[in-house]
Amino acid sequence: MDAGDMDMDATETTETELNDMKKRLKEMEDEAAALREMQAKVEREMGSGQDANAVASQANREEVDSRSIFVGNVDYACTPEEVQQHFQSCGTVNRVTIRTDKYGQPKGYAYVEFLEPEAVQEALLLNESELHGRQLKVTAKRTNIPGMKQFRPRRPNPYMFRGPYMPPYYSPYGYGKFPRFRMPMRYSPYY
Repeated sequence: MDAGDMDMDATETTETELNDMKKRLKEMEDEAAALREMQAKVEREMGSGQDANAVASQANREEVDSRSIFVGNVDYACTPEEVQQHFQSCGTVNRVTIRTDKYGQPKGYAYVEFLEPEAVQEALLLNESELHGRQLKVTAKRTNIPGMKQFRPRRPNPYMFRGPYMPPYYSPYGYGKFPRFRMPMRYSPYY
């Protein structure tokens, strides 16, 4: 065997290895493309399902809110049954919810859901009626729109002045900040 034969064999083996690598690379790229396509298909299916569910739940929420009222200034000792009896004359009460804080204490307002939407107009006539000696505030329940938070600007703090920057005053005698800090009497030039 001479050197030319060895070079030919080495060249052929490197070419075959190179072709094998190219073939494996192409297979991996095809597999990655198939995975991306499957992922996009799953995202489309899940996204359309979530959108449909979100639209349906939003429509359901709006429908329930159209049959509900907000009752403010509810006495803290008032029970849902008493609120239900108070609004029973307006129509069939489906549910009464008295909101509570994290400790279980009532917040002083309630929501009343009726079976029929016409009952809301009847219930609005009970605005400023009394329950447990307190005058109730009755309004139609509004529907919260996700992402539409009421903007409340920060109130300025009257005790904090935000004027131009004033650097601290340093004593010309080299003893630090002059008004805040006094040197002992033996070092001070003022005594």
